Amino acid sequence: MFDRESTVTLSGEAPITITRDAAGIPQVSAASEADLYRGLGWCHGNDRAIQLVLTRLAGRGRMAEHLRGGEELVEIDRLFRRMGLHVDVAEEVAKLAPGDAALVGAYCAGVSEALAGRPPWELRLAGIRAIDPWTAEDCVLVSRLAGWVSLAQSQGEMEDLLVDLVRAGVGRDLLEELFPGRLDGLDEDLVRRLLPGERLIPDGVRWSTALPRPVASNNWALAPSRTRSGRALLANDPHLEVGRLPAVWQEIGARAGDRWFVGATMPGLPGLLVGRTNDLAWGATYAFMDATDSWIEDCRDGRCRRVVDGEETWVPVAQRTETIARRGGDPITLRVFETDRGVLDGDPHQAGLRRATRWSAGRGAGAGSIAAAIAMFRARDVREGMAAAGGIESAFNWVMADRHGAIGLQMSGLLPIRPSGASGLVPLPAWDPETAWAGWADPQDLPRVQDPPDGMIVTANHDLGHLGRVRPQNLPMGDSRARRIEELLGAREDWDVAGVAAVQLDERSPQAARYLELLRPLLPPGVNGDLLRGWDATFGPRSTAATLFERWYRALVVEVFGGVLGRDVARHLLEETGIVADFYANLDGILLSERSAWFGGRTRDEVYAQVALAALAAPTRPWGEHQRVTMRHLLFGGRFPAALGFDRGPYPLPGSRGTPRQGTVYRSGGRETSFAPSLRIVTDFAHDTLHTALAGGPSDRRFSPWYASSLPAWLAGRLTERRPPG
Repeated sequence: MFDRESTVTLSGEAPITITRDAAGIPQVSAASEADLYRGLGWCHGNDRAIQLVLTRLAGRGRMAEHLRGGEELVEIDRLFRRMGLHVDVAEEVAKLAPGDAALVGAYCAGVSEALAGRPPWELRLAGIRAIDPWTAEDCVLVSRLAGWVSLAQSQGEMEDLLVDLVRAGVGRDLLEELFPGRLDGLDEDLVRRLLPGERLIPDGVRWSTALPRPVASNNWALAPSRTRSGRALLANDPHLEVGRLPAVWQEIGARAGDRWFVGATMPGLPGLLVGRTNDLAWGATYAFMDATDSWIEDCRDGRCRRVVDGEETWVPVAQRTETIARRGGDPITLRVFETDRGVLDGDPHQAGLRRATRWSAGRGAGAGSIAAAIAMFRARDVREGMAAAGGIESAFNWVMADRHGAIGLQMSGLLPIRPSGASGLVPLPAWDPETAWAGWADPQDLPRVQDPPDGMIVTANHDLGHLGRVRPQNLPMGDSRARRIEELLGAREDWDVAGVAAVQLDERSPQAARYLELLRPLLPPGVNGDLLRGWDATFGPRSTAATLFERWYRALVVEVFGGVLGRDVARHLLEETGIVADFYANLDGILLSERSAWFGGRTRDEVYAQVALAALAAPTRPWGEHQRVTMRHLLFGGRFPAALGFDRGPYPLPGSRGTPRQGTVYRSGGRETSFAPSLRIVTDFAHDTLHTALAGGPSDRRFSPWYASSLPAWLAGRLTERRPPG
């Protein structure tokens, strides 16, 4: 077994040496870039075989075939078969330039070498007796999955919500308040006539633990004028689901000749995703770009209508047949219908209106992202890094710093070029050729900036449209975390690693503080009212007032939106979806208004006071007892006794949706999901080091010493210094 004392030597263009540092993090030393990627692949295959297998099975829609044939996994397979992320992966591989293809091939050879032989006992226990070699097609698939679970699906959820609200008869005035300035082109009559069908993401899908669901992230860069060392400094903390082991990331140290990387990778991808090299550091947050659209298709007899120059035609709808094998059960045949606008919601042989949905970074994407990730390792400065990051097809905000002192931001993603005035939120008639996408926006037109005058760049999933020639975000996340980070960073000009690490752990919420300004005069007398009245809007684990505020806020959401939608619907949106966590700014636009049509004729003060009287009546517990997370093994989570150590926790989860140290727990698709900084990195270019904290460890094997070896430091909020291989 490859452990702390072991050294593995692989054959490549020259011998490749792999060791572990004191924390168990693999260190790859190679003479060439190809050998570096071969070594990286071997580390992924050795330490994360379970994660690799489950991710591939999920993306290809084959979980019920190899794991369990019950309805839960069948629904996940049905979803991914309908999405068709696996359909054209070979064509995408063919797009890779010869040099990039060679590096991907070296990576796959390394993964496959580590996977050869008997699978880990965990997989054998689950019924998997052999593992197929890893291929370039698998890399493309994982690239698409990484982009899609990075909140691309949440944009689709909001578009689903809009359709549901229209079909439920919610008035236009109420919709305009919830989606201000975003409803141009909405034909409510067409939406109401939509036939019910199979949604792209069915309500019954219980999301696989193999697929992390990110909600948010923070990253920032500081110019030398703002740091104690006089060198540039960068920080990043991607917020993903933390209720799983292993963490989605694997930390790596790698060297090819005199060029090195320290940071985090994602098993299955031949890329060095966040971290730093000799010259450049970079981190990512999700961009909340609207890259998912729906159209309304008019269907009959397996055809859909098109109107060109006033002439009506009916064109055939393509059909794809998928067979979902089931372990211990009969196979299921699935017919998937697709138009030139996307996957159709239902059968076009039944006459009527149906939705077709498309995500820009799905079919026809993947190779560009892999090539861009490879180019990031070679980038020598921020300018080159921004050019490389712009080629990534999924939507992220890449913040960078370099050894020369430059800092920069580049948004990536395939932003559809839409008709003038179309926001991308509203489903438009597909028969009108003017509603089709007309290609992608140039990365130079997306939000980007280099060396701003104030020496500071911050992204936290908020609106960055002012930094580009196009506005890619129609539903950005609220700016609560960004405002708090900017407030803290703007107060000093002597930042160092310890200082910015403390900012990553900050638990104060400007969102909650804004509500408190309005709520304090309306709070009832008594112990709970007094606690909340004196609260500092900090979501620390010992704070009882934080629990009281969240109880009041959630009750406010149910009171206001439940009055129109029904309380059961409002509770479902709050407790069983990520809509409140992701898009709280849309709700706050209503809840903070002095008067709103959603208030049912009452004033804001009347609603606040009424909700407070009921919500604060009962005793409560500290926030750390109320909001807790259990980290479950991604294959056997919840199935073995706690004493066996597959699952860890429960642990208090500090923070809230609006704090830099984000902490969010809710249910989605029938299971608990949780979000927090899954990884924290900080680097100061005064030193050739990276400081990190990972919510897990290098290995996905329960009885490895590296299964959860980094977890104690992550829980304590402590960073550990990482150095490049010698």
